[in-house]
Amino acid sequence: MKAFEFQDIYTPLQERDLPRPQPREGQVLIEVKAAGLCHSDCLILRDETYSMIAQHPIILGHEVAGTIIELGPRVSGFQIGENIVSALISHPISNADLATAIGLGYNGGYAEFAIVYTENIVRIPLGVTFAQAAVAADSISTAYHALITEARVNDTSTVCIIGLGGLGVAGIQVVNALTRAKVYGIDINTRKFDAAHRLGAVQCATNLEELGHIWFDAIVDFAGAEGIAAAAASAVKAGGRVVLVGIGATEITLDPRSLVFKNVAVQGSIGASKSELEQVLQCIADGRLIPVLEEVPFADIPRGLERLEKGGVTGRLYVDPSKTA
Repeated sequence: MKAFEFQDIYTPLQERDLPRPQPREGQVLIEVKAAGLCHSDCLILRDETYSMIAQHPIILGHEVAGTIIELGPRVSGFQIGENIVSALISHPISNADLATAIGLGYNGGYAEFAIVYTENIVRIPLGVTFAQAAVAADSISTAYHALITEARVNDTSTVCIIGLGGLGVAGIQVVNALTRAKVYGIDINTRKFDAAHRLGAVQCATNLEELGHIWFDAIVDFAGAEGIAAAAASAVKAGGRVVLVGIGATEITLDPRSLVFKNVAVQGSIGASKSELEQVLQCIADGRLIPVLEEVPFADIPRGLERLEKGGVTGRLYVDPSKTA
């Protein structure tokens, strides 16, 4: 099968011909119909510690949807021909298992075929495309968890989303689909503002200082650039919440007075639960969420990741490996 395999940080991502995997007990084999390109993969490609993956070489791609074509021994409850997406189960956090996370713990979706563990299978509802389901598995469900579960955004909230890439755009849609909250956007790339406004952002700016007249109930940082956490802690109301998702910076500095005197909570957020993914998929099926997608050719995965690294993408890139033939 055709696949893009990551060897190490010194070797460019390479397309290779590899054996088709065989499902074992507790697994199914899918023909991959859509794999989302995620900025996390950009970080993996230059992470000297290899801390985000369980092995290398590895086929990356952790937003993966496709059709079951083979069942492992003694697998029941699923059928050949079913359309599924692989959940990245991060919650409850005590149940998160990197070893069974597709594209992180074992070979993923930048390939024509992939293994999915049965405990991670979510059936794709009618009306949801493979591409929509794939990006829901990480970017949209991660935004959902960060904003709804951790930031506790509700109808009366005023919330700011920092970083208007794939997660930030999904976050604006999640907020507007599920609440009546006022949502603002921050990004250094002003070309992303038009799309954010079309999706429901009240106002966009290049930094929090430009929105200094607004006190936020919550600020969710999908970028993780240096200095953002401290600025966010100063920009939320008393009792407000700062939720950190992006990991662009390796360290943050906070003035404890900005937290203690205003009783501000700073919360990390990773991924989502299986039930949250199911809720996101139902929102897509109902038409309340419409993912912003751009298909790129399978052969262009390295170039697509380069675009993500440079911050020039609005919404989510994806490939369809089944089109390689």
